Amino acid sequence: MPAQTDVSSSEFEQYQKIFQQCRNEVAKRLTGQHPVVDGILTALVAGGHVLLEGVPGLAKTLAVKTFSDISGLEFKRIQFTPDLLPADITGTLIYEQSSGLFTVRKGPVFTNLVLADEINRAPAKVQSALLEAMAERQVTIGEKTYPLPVPFFVLATQNPIEQEGTYNLPEAELDRFLMKLLVTYPSPAEEVQIVQGGGRQENIPVQQVLTPEILERSRQLLEQVSCDEKIIEYIVSIVSVTRPVISRSGKPRDDLHKYISFGASPRAGIALSRCAKTAALFAGRNYVLPEDVKTVAPAVLRHRLVLSYEAAADGVTADDLIAKILTLMPVP
Repeated sequence: MPAQTDVSSSEFEQYQKIFQQCRNEVAKRLTGQHPVVDGILTALVAGGHVLLEGVPGLAKTLAVKTFSDISGLEFKRIQFTPDLLPADITGTLIYEQSSGLFTVRKGPVFTNLVLADEINRAPAKVQSALLEAMAERQVTIGEKTYPLPVPFFVLATQNPIEQEGTYNLPEAELDRFLMKLLVTYPSPAEEVQIVQGGGRQENIPVQQVLTPEILERSRQLLEQVSCDEKIIEYIVSIVSVTRPVISRSGKPRDDLHKYISFGASPRAGIALSRCAKTAALFAGRNYVLPEDVKTVAPAVLRHRLVLSYEAAADGVTADDLIAKILTLMPVP
């Protein structure tokens, strides 16, 4: 139901057109991958970080670079490797022999849009250095703490098939990602367009559509999007049902929970609510519908479920479980 706000519906419609223009500009370079495009755009507006998972060659880097171009945000790419050090990301203190003093040399994380390429190739100490930046939007160098630029987004990529020389992301860091997006293979028709382009898509010029001011205003509009109490209860029920209920025998009580070792935290409910509001904003509405929650639920929850050995043995994925949960939960 529409909310009583001091924002006119025409402004929501105006921003709906802006977001559609963003999609159109990205489509000049990126063929297909519409869920990925909408997911990254959702994170930019909602103020969260994104984990992109897909095999090499699916234009993950091109997608991030294109969003940098259409938003006008400063962009830096960090290639994660096993020998990377925390100082290579955050920065370090440099001794100046002429003055006898230490000066701060800030690392590449001091930017608006960070591409953390193959993030699971870096050891835990490097991942923990990035965790402070993601969670608190600040970096500690020496004895001082420095705020990061505003806005600040991390878009991290990881390869799901090559596990040698990789380090699994800890659950605490995974939970800091607003969404996990799966970058899939293109359809045959889309691949024909890609091959015809000959890999020159990155040279296609795009217009800057977003500005820091537009992003800030879109976040203000996000706060004006109404989420009815029944929708909030629906979100909480989806999140809470992912948490296994153990019987007195020590075994899960139903077939669904035998596949889940640990469920989603309350942070998942907050993320689900915020992303659903963003989906409503994209549609030009100032109120959330259950369909908005269903649309964003897989991307918000898939990396927050810790699956059991039974799930791996039976070939059950997090997306399978989320789809089943959305089918079983009564819609308000």
